[in-house]
Amino acid sequence: MSLLSFFTFFIFFFFTPTLASTEFDFGTLTLSSLKLLGDAHLNNGTVSLTRDLPVPNSGSGRALYSRPVRFRQPGNHSPASFRTFFSFSVTNLNPSSIGGGLAFVLSPDDDSLGDAGGSLGLAAAATKFVAVEFDTLMDAEFKDINGNHVGVDLNSMVSAKVFDLGFINVDLKSGDTVNAWIEFDGSTTVLTVWVSYSNLKPKDPILTMNLDADRYFNDFMYVGFSGSTQGSTETHSVEWWSFSSFFPSSSAGAAAPPPPAVTLMNPGANSAGSSSSLSPPPSIAPSVAQKESKSSSCHNGLCKENLGAVAGVVTAGAFVLALFAGALIWVYSKKFKRVKKLDTLGSEIIKMPKQFSYKELKAATKCFNANRIIGHGAFGTVYKGVMPENGEIVAVKRCSHSSQGKNEFLSELSIIGTLRHRNLVRLQGWCHEKGEILLVYDLMPNGSLDKALFEARMPLPWSHRRKILLGVASALAYLHQECENQVIHRDIKTSNIMLDEGFNARLGDFGLARQTEHDKSPDATVAAGTMGYLAPEYLLTGKATEKTDVFSYGAVVLEVASGRRPIEKDATGAGKGGVSSNLVEWVWTLHREGRLLLAADPRLENEFDEAEMRRVLMVGLACSNSDPLARPSMRSVVQMLVGDAEVPIVPTTKPNTGLSTSHSQLLLSLQDSVSDIDGIITISTSTSENSFSGIDIV
Repeated sequence: MSLLSFFTFFIFFFFTPTLASTEFDFGTLTLSSLKLLGDAHLNNGTVSLTRDLPVPNSGSGRALYSRPVRFRQPGNHSPASFRTFFSFSVTNLNPSSIGGGLAFVLSPDDDSLGDAGGSLGLAAAATKFVAVEFDTLMDAEFKDINGNHVGVDLNSMVSAKVFDLGFINVDLKSGDTVNAWIEFDGSTTVLTVWVSYSNLKPKDPILTMNLDADRYFNDFMYVGFSGSTQGSTETHSVEWWSFSSFFPSSSAGAAAPPPPAVTLMNPGANSAGSSSSLSPPPSIAPSVAQKESKSSSCHNGLCKENLGAVAGVVTAGAFVLALFAGALIWVYSKKFKRVKKLDTLGSEIIKMPKQFSYKELKAATKCFNANRIIGHGAFGTVYKGVMPENGEIVAVKRCSHSSQGKNEFLSELSIIGTLRHRNLVRLQGWCHEKGEILLVYDLMPNGSLDKALFEARMPLPWSHRRKILLGVASALAYLHQECENQVIHRDIKTSNIMLDEGFNARLGDFGLARQTEHDKSPDATVAAGTMGYLAPEYLLTGKATEKTDVFSYGAVVLEVASGRRPIEKDATGAGKGGVSSNLVEWVWTLHREGRLLLAADPRLENEFDEAEMRRVLMVGLACSNSDPLARPSMRSVVQMLVGDAEVPIVPTTKPNTGLSTSHSQLLLSLQDSVSDIDGIITISTSTSENSFSGIDIV
């Protein structure tokens, strides 16, 4: 940075008035900073605008940021710029029962709530508003083009401009998370809207239009969301929201905060007086009357205040020069330290996609706020982050501060940084500062596979499940046979399989992965993984191979097809039709009895092709064979799932090897010790004595 640019920066910093701005997101909002009207309510960390009822209902709700936002400057009426990003979903217990939709809204008051039905809770008597609607109901009264569009509403439910979301293959009523970006440029008065299933803002907007801010904005507006239903079970949930507003730097007068209420007298009024009362929000500033009385004491020359200001400028100028010299020294010393720090990490890490600064990741996660935690991986915690420069949503994995945690992170970083596959979670970059190791990944909007299977309101459709299993198999075939060095994942389970916006599988969490040369005999290590997914030979010998990954994949296949976890909490299977505690054993029993299709998830209500279900279950059993030599390769599994190869003959009786018997006995003994925590644990064994050595609850 040149001397001139540094000097310019400090002069601008010290002498440019601070411009009014507002910034918040879901990570910083509290209950007191939200105002909920009508049917709006909080539900598991999201804002629901309408009621979640099993019977059709007509209602409306509105959720607003409780404090008003300045949108115009006093005097010159220069409009503020703003940008907002939000994720939302529209779900319906009865798809034939169409609802109303929701809208992002700017309104001058925080008390009005529009009617139910197709008005999205917007239209109300004498209410002024600007809204971007996401409409799921075609209403002829409002001249809607269809029941799946975005529109800009200006004091009217008849949209000034609309866009059919079918053109970008977005279906508001799909139940999937939809992301939206809305920006308004105060200097050009252009409003722009982007929509996508992806959490990356698309290159091309769907709507762009000029907005007469002076006509539609008040000095202060409330921002938030509004939604409604019309005899429907449709629900509208806002899952994430960030908002920021600012005034262009050219608006020099922007600094003044709103004055208290004052009475303006009409000079032409009679003696009784005619007045209009201005009632801005409760931001108290020095009295306007006091300012005017001070200015009246100045005559043709400089007033005392102005003389003081000049003296202050001279003093501040000297201070700025001194500060500049110190800042210059500080910048160069930091740069030197940073280069030195990079050298200590090794060349393999410097080749990673991008190095983030600790400062920007700390800002993105709001100082690693507990409200931003979205998961816990191997030896680390995962946070949702919103990058301050572009609003992109990412997943930030922060390693535990133990030496083992740091070793696992460096291992994960060195392995996944070299991998490129459509079914692997993409690593965006890394950070190693202040004793912290941080990894930055794409955030998967549909969460993990285990949550989609066991926590989602609606059952995961069979078509999604087949696509997910094929994606994971493709990723493992790449790791095992197509990489320069073979990668053994060692921790394949549904919680480590993430789902993108299209429910495509992305295998992640490489904290336990090991990289070896192809065809090289594996070394014995400490076995680590999750109960129910571990191959018997790996648990007892500690040698991880591609076949141990295949066994874990087989357990995942059976879990996805059956909707049951690999190890059930209730060993007796009470209340579950006599289900065995071990999923693999149970499915093998059904196969032996000729009742294999009874393993299908009952929540699918038989909405699947029986031949496909049978094929998938047989693939799961083939991969779960207790004899590692009988398990197929992952490349063969891919061919089986797409129908290009036949599933190998699976014996009706599970092969009984010594390893299999010892494996079952150990799993049962471990299960008894944790029967009250769903039977899911991470275990490690001592390979020298083939004995159990530790349990970590996950």
